[in-house]
Formats: sequence, structure tokens, C-alpha cells
Amino acid sequence: MEEIDRQILALLADDGRMSFTDLAKETGLSVSAVHQRVRRLQKRGVIKGFTAQLDNEQVGLPLTAFVSIKPIDPAAPDDAPDRLAHIAAIEACHSVAGDESYILKVRVASPNELEDLLQRIRAAANVATRTTVVLSTPWEGRRPSF
Repeated sequence: MEEIDRQILALLADDGRMSFTDLAKETGLSVSAVHQRVRRLQKRGVIKGFTAQLDNEQVGLPLTAFVSIKPIDPAAPDDAPDRLAHIAAIEACHSVAGDESYILKVRVASPNELEDLLQRIRAAANVATRTTVVLSTPWEGRRPSF
């Protein structure tokens, strides 16, 4: 990947709404050249999309937890991600090495909702769970260093 593409990616990671005009000023390219590079990065799948970062407390989801899951029956098919994909409270699903098979990042409104969500996860995927509740998040969503 060219250095100019890395620069564009870093700028967009900091501000996904940065205009092509501002990207051009920052990179020293023309607006059309920046536009072409961004489109090419999208087409290659390097840029997967642009999203809004929400304040989870203000949208009513102040409780974040990490839920480690492992199958109750080790011989069962490894299809937990497919079985859990429909549950909107699960923000991320990571396959991991170690005792558990996956770690889920979840966001809910209350401890009661977390308890309900854990029951739904166990029932949907036939898994055992281990939960860690987040007390605070000093930072997250850091952009990669290029």
C-alpha cells in the first residue's frame, strides 16, 4: 500500500466525514485524485464503510460487558456466531484461543437486561458463559498506527 493511501486512511480514521476537499489539502493531492483513491480503497475492501460513533449512555445503553462463551458439548458444530447473529445487543464476536471459543462484546441498558441477554445467548447457542462487566472505558476505537 502506498504511503499516500496510508495517510488518507489515517485522516479518515480520525474523521470519517472529512470532505474530499479537506483530504486533498492535507495530502497535497487534487480533489479528483483523492476521490479516486478513496473509491479504490473502498472497492478493494480496505475501507469497509463509514459509521457514526454513538454515545452509548445517551442512547440508553450504558452497560458494556464482555461475554466469553464455550460450547456445552465440545463435539457440537462450531456455529455459535451464526446462532447469535440475530441478537442486536451483541456488538462484536471474536474467535479466540484459550478456554473459551468466542468473546462477545455486548451493550445493554441495565443489569436485568444483561441477565436476560445471557439467558438468550445460552439458549440460542447452547453455550456456557463467563461475563466481565465494564466499569469504565478510558478509551476505545483507536485508529491503527501506520
